[in-house]
Amino acid sequence: MSNAFSLVIFDCDGVLIDSETLSGSVMVDELARLNIKIDLSVFFSRMVGRSFEQAMATVRELTGQMVPDGFKDSFRASLLVRFETELKPISGIVELLSSLHVPVCVATSSDPVRAARSLEVTGLSRFFIDRVFTASLVPNGKPAPDLFLHAAQVLSVEPSRTIVIEDSAFGLMAAKAAGMTAWHFTGGGHFKGGYEVAPEILRDQSFSSMTKVLAEARHLGIA
Repeated sequence: MSNAFSLVIFDCDGVLIDSETLSGSVMVDELARLNIKIDLSVFFSRMVGRSFEQAMATVRELTGQMVPDGFKDSFRASLLVRFETELKPISGIVELLSSLHVPVCVATSSDPVRAARSLEVTGLSRFFIDRVFTASLVPNGKPAPDLFLHAAQVLSVEPSRTIVIEDSAFGLMAAKAAGMTAWHFTGGGHFKGGYEVAPEILRDQSFSSMTKVLAEARHLGIA
């Protein structure tokens, strides 16, 4: 069992950091400044786990309106201000990261600046150093498998020997499309806020806390 897996890939938002509800509220507020109205429920159902560009395509599809040039920068600036005082790591994640015996990395739909600052603010950057992969590195974001396959290739690990820990439907779809083991983490605050993943979305296991993830990692001999 101890040789079954050689890499654990973590999504960032909603897995390492409890950020999705913050992100959604800032997105709704910043769009409202442009008189573009979406509900937080739309953010949860259509944007969680996707890149900024994919999210803006959804806004255009639903409202017929396009955001102006520079909106990405203004949204990120507002979000990072909130992150500085309100962002927290997911409960139990430090113990899990400290306990794993196999390499770990991050593969996130967030842009590089946001991902780096998120990990710094929450004190998690020390676990990943130069192993943070963002959607900007690949042609297609989640639910395409590109990002996960890129991360595994850079770290020289076969997809079949890789565990992905994801909260979103799009992330789970990407993990399965990559031929990796998909663990669904449901302990983020957005699940309490109404976010759901449809039961038909494939996943190998589900965990409501990082304590339970750690127990399974120990069972597999990777912690």
